[in-house]
Amino acid sequence: MEKFISLTSKAVPLPQENIDTDQIIPARFLKATNKKGFGENLFRDWRYDRDGKLNDSFVLNDTMYSGKILVAGHNFGCGSSREHAAWALSDYGFKVIVSSFFADIFKGNALNNGVLPVQVSEEFLKLLLNEISKNPESEVEINLEEQYIELKSKAEKAYFEIDAYKKTCLMNGYDDIDFLLSKKAEIEEFEAHRKLARVSD
Repeated sequence: MEKFISLTSKAVPLPQENIDTDQIIPARFLKATNKKGFGENLFRDWRYDRDGKLNDSFVLNDTMYSGKILVAGHNFGCGSSREHAAWALSDYGFKVIVSSFFADIFKGNALNNGVLPVQVSEEFLKLLLNEISKNPESEVEINLEEQYIELKSKAEKAYFEIDAYKKTCLMNGYDDIDFLLSKKAEIEEFEAHRKLARVSD
């Protein structure tokens, strides 16, 4: 995974609540096991109509909005526990998802795939959605090291929580195996001490 320390980007507002994983990536697109290509079908049934034509009213098809941050409504990632939802968001280019609540399984899948879920208060989420909707050029800063999100145009800042282990992995670009390998010297030293202790006994 890529290292994630901080990000400043424009953002895409998607105020719908209870966005489930089948809306993020419909089940009919889950046949592949390779993570690449899923971004093409992100929010497929919202981005296209039944005839396969672009839905001009959907925010991802609105050229005014762009960026690596998706600001979504409450309860993002609910529904079935498909990791493909995180794959699709990442493959599309989103690095951060902001909401006032995330489904636990989605949150874990996102973190395991280099996508940072930032949970904020309902009040701060409303501020973000309103400002970004009115001014698509608004930038949002995510600072993982200091664990804050800031709406730059308003100088409004909020802090967020993240598991310490997942934070370490994101900041170093580690998956679980990479993390273990990073501790190789410490593990070998520990095992050497254990062998010496056994011999002395």
